[in-house]
Amino acid sequence: MKASILYGNEDLRYEECETPKVEPGTVRVRIEITGICGSDVPRVLKNGAHFYPIILGHEFSGVIDEIGEGVSRLAVGDHVVGIPLMPCGHCEDCMQGNYSLCKNYDFVGSRRNGSYAEYIVLPEENVYKVDKSIPFEQAAMFEPATIAMHAIKLLDFKPGKTVAILGSGTIGLFTLQLVRLLGASKVVAFSRSEKKLNLAKTIGADESYSTMKEDFILNAKAANDNKGFDYVFETAGSTDTMKYAFELVGNKGKVCLVGTPTSNLEFTPKLWENLNRKEFVLTGSWMSYSSPYPGSEWKDVEHYFATGELKYYPEVVDKVFDLEDAMEAFKMYKEGNVHGKVLLKCHKQE
Repeated sequence: MKASILYGNEDLRYEECETPKVEPGTVRVRIEITGICGSDVPRVLKNGAHFYPIILGHEFSGVIDEIGEGVSRLAVGDHVVGIPLMPCGHCEDCMQGNYSLCKNYDFVGSRRNGSYAEYIVLPEENVYKVDKSIPFEQAAMFEPATIAMHAIKLLDFKPGKTVAILGSGTIGLFTLQLVRLLGASKVVAFSRSEKKLNLAKTIGADESYSTMKEDFILNAKAANDNKGFDYVFETAGSTDTMKYAFELVGNKGKVCLVGTPTSNLEFTPKLWENLNRKEFVLTGSWMSYSSPYPGSEWKDVEHYFATGELKYYPEVVDKVFDLEDAMEAFKMYKEGNVHGKVLLKCHKQE
């Protein structure tokens, strides 16, 4: 098969390699579409991989083309997506159903070969069947959607409340759709990008504010009866937006930090004191798993995808590359020219 294999910093090569073979309890998936996750970018551009050579990628959709002995839940021809986390199942966190917190985990596309390839073989429990009506492009974003759902569940979200979403990337936009489906009374989007803010309004945001404009926090609060928001989701991983969350949340509100910062985060005493004076709840969110594995997050997203309530907007996708041009896709990231989701097509049109 062909795969894009990472050999070192900015050294991603499209070449022939051995097609993986099924073993008992595993299935082989012909990968149709795989997405570039933000976590893949430093692995390619900043010597961030655990080892070399490696095939990256963990957000993918495809079709099962072979099953191993003992596989009972899946069949050849099923449309599927990958469940990239492989928890150990034996540590204290796993025994409590907190699989995202497993310290002995394996992970597709970072600790083992992933989906920047024509085929992948995985254990049956790491492959999730989806409705064939769901386009491969949308299904490839299944895992990011579960991350949004996990964050919402962590805050014990209740309907009839106001929501601020910092960041209008893939996860931010899925969070927007999901809180709207779950009964938010008002959803407000915040982003540096006017293009993304326009898309957020199309998807269902009641209001949108550019974080590049002066007094955007004051203006957003003024439009919300000069109160903070009941729920704030930070999805950008920016040190600035993490600070904005402390200002936007209301008294007794809840903040979830979904994005991962890449630089030092410093607070002034006054800004940090918001946590005390507002008595808001602050939590982080890591991946998207709960008990029974992989969790209700995955069932909920599959349901909303299948019913069409969680919609696919082609505008979310910035560009689609053939797998052989994966390095060209990462050059876009290096140049700062990415304004949405980037997908890789793993099989050329026959």
